[in-house]
Amino acid sequence: MRIAYLECFSGISGDMFLGALVDAGVSAALLEKTVAALNVGARLEISKVLRNGISATKVDVWISDREKDRPRDGESTFHEEAHAHEHSHAHEHQHDGSSHHHEHGHEHPVEESDRYHHDEQAHGRHLSEIRQIISASAIDPRGKARALAIFQALGEAEAKIHNVPIEKIHFHEVGAVDAIVDIVCAAVASETLQIDEWICSPVNVGGGTVQCAHGRLPVPAPAVVELLKGVPVYSTGIDKELTTPTGAAIIKALVKRFGTVPSYKIQAAGYGAGTREFSGHANVLRVTVGESVETAKPATPEIISVLEANIDDLNPQVFGYVMDKLLEAGALDVFGTPVQMKKNRPGMLLTVLARTGDAHGLAKIVFAETTTLGIRMREERREVLVRRAETVQTKWGEVHMKIANLNGSVTNYAPEYEDCRRIAMERGVPLKSVMQEAIRIYLDQQNG
Repeated sequence: MRIAYLECFSGISGDMFLGALVDAGVSAALLEKTVAALNVGARLEISKVLRNGISATKVDVWISDREKDRPRDGESTFHEEAHAHEHSHAHEHQHDGSSHHHEHGHEHPVEESDRYHHDEQAHGRHLSEIRQIISASAIDPRGKARALAIFQALGEAEAKIHNVPIEKIHFHEVGAVDAIVDIVCAAVASETLQIDEWICSPVNVGGGTVQCAHGRLPVPAPAVVELLKGVPVYSTGIDKELTTPTGAAIIKALVKRFGTVPSYKIQAAGYGAGTREFSGHANVLRVTVGESVETAKPATPEIISVLEANIDDLNPQVFGYVMDKLLEAGALDVFGTPVQMKKNRPGMLLTVLARTGDAHGLAKIVFAETTTLGIRMREERREVLVRRAETVQTKWGEVHMKIANLNGSVTNYAPEYEDCRRIAMERGVPLKSVMQEAIRIYLDQQNG
């Protein structure tokens, strides 16, 4: 089993999470392509910095050549991505151990130099607008689904805090371009690692107070409290907001288990830098990735929901769209089977496999997007092989291999289709050649 362990001894924010994953080996080129696919006029700057002597990766989002990452000292609204790592008057860069400091007018009357941040960055979006941006982008469906899940978690938290329907929530900082880029890139990067289980340490939330639209409140902010319900948290006495709403939402979307370091063989590690430099404290998030030492496991049983609908009057062009939309919304699998229906009409049996908690939300999509008048729903038991991922280096580029195990023995292996497809398109070589080369290299590595 492939495990990722998050160590949040200095909290977690969206950019720190992204930096840690890049530091652990996620391709920077993939993230740059993801940003371009969003088509929001942003670009990434990825650099190595030092935080209290620890080398870490810093990820900054630039929009029209204006940088985003400014540590926040206070003024914000509940909805802002406000934290000690990003967004405030002061911004400290650090390259090769040296630093320089800029002052930014972030609140109050907007100077000409800050007009872009005030008009574009500070204005917000409703959840429906954010969904549209993500859904319209040409990124991997699994990455889309994870990004939408993170925003859904944020929206549900804000809706509960303000006692309003989720669609009426107006995101401010987390609806701005830089935060959309942070979340979508984090989602795509986390999917690329093909982790079977995310585990997290107790979370350092920071301390002190923060100035919000409703007055000064203690850290952690209301959205963080709501998102981290049931999660072990603590504070080391640093009077800054260390865990942000985005960071908390990432934890909620990914992590199901909290505790100390698990039993596993570490294969990669990465450090993601926050913007601030603290005395005697490395302001970084660490992620380690490896294989569980308990590899000799049988197939894992689980209960899933199965949704079915017989459809004979839907435009075939719409059918493919519906399948993509269901996958983006978190379906485990979607497929169509030709069937002969009443009055000898040819039709399609739409089948959706889903986690039990997602079934009703996916049913709403089927009702909204197809012509069916009813959906059959049932729960079924399935067994899933233990899976892990390895990377092979072909002469055209990296390809992830998906490997399945039963009782510690490899039973199946296959190259990641999207990796092979991308290489085939970029290099102008046959897709089957890329797939065959990836398999050959994998088998050579296994045979020594």
